[in-house]
Amino acid sequence: MKLLEGKVAVITGAARGIGKAIALKFASEGAQIAFTDLTIDEKGLETEKEIAALGVKAKGYASNAANFEEAHAVVAEIVKDFGRIDILVNNAGITRDGLMIRMTEQQWDMVINVNLKSAFNFVHAITPVMMKQKGGSIINMASVVGVSGNAGQANYSASKAGMIGLAKSIAKELGSRGVRANAIAPGFIITDMTAALSDEVKVEWAKQIPLRRGGTPEDVANVATFLASDLSSYVTGQVIHCCGGMNM
Repeated sequence: MKLLEGKVAVITGAARGIGKAIALKFASEGAQIAFTDLTIDEKGLETEKEIAALGVKAKGYASNAANFEEAHAVVAEIVKDFGRIDILVNNAGITRDGLMIRMTEQQWDMVINVNLKSAFNFVHAITPVMMKQKGGSIINMASVVGVSGNAGQANYSASKAGMIGLAKSIAKELGSRGVRANAIAPGFIITDMTAALSDEVKVEWAKQIPLRRGGTPEDVANVATFLASDLSSYVTGQVIHCCGGMNM
């Protein structure tokens, strides 16, 4: 039997990148997949087809995760379409980097809203569903900079630190109902976002990583699969670093 057979997973911001890798990995382990993105464009429809090709039910939903009402509406729609929700991966995220002295209020608000408020919105919407089921796994996509901080990323670091605090708090609130909550802290992961960096920057990053390479979206997806499955049935309130040892 596959690790996630019979489970329904909701993944935000999953039309591409790490979210897409998680969706495909979950599907390969038997999970039905509901994923959201701001718009379900050609890439989103392509992702939906790729997931469905693995033999599971898959549907993409256009939704602004940072909007409280939209998040609740899409969760209700997913429950109607799939019947239940066993796994939530809060993956939606953006960056708007800049030094504090130059950071605008808009840069701060955008990152906090998309990265952190969206997680609150979906956890808030899904909590009654998982409590009624007496089970579920919530996974927040944090970052190593949410633990250590990073110059030029005060907004991003704060949002990811918030994701960790949110997961730990939910773990304490919902543990008695069989609902687990954990966070993953990826390090330097090779995605479309990081691929745009110069080779020199990538080399400098690699020097800081004991494993001497950037991670892949699939590396993160493997950790998410562990947290989503019953293999981690006694793991909650934890932050698992997926960073090649750069933050030890």
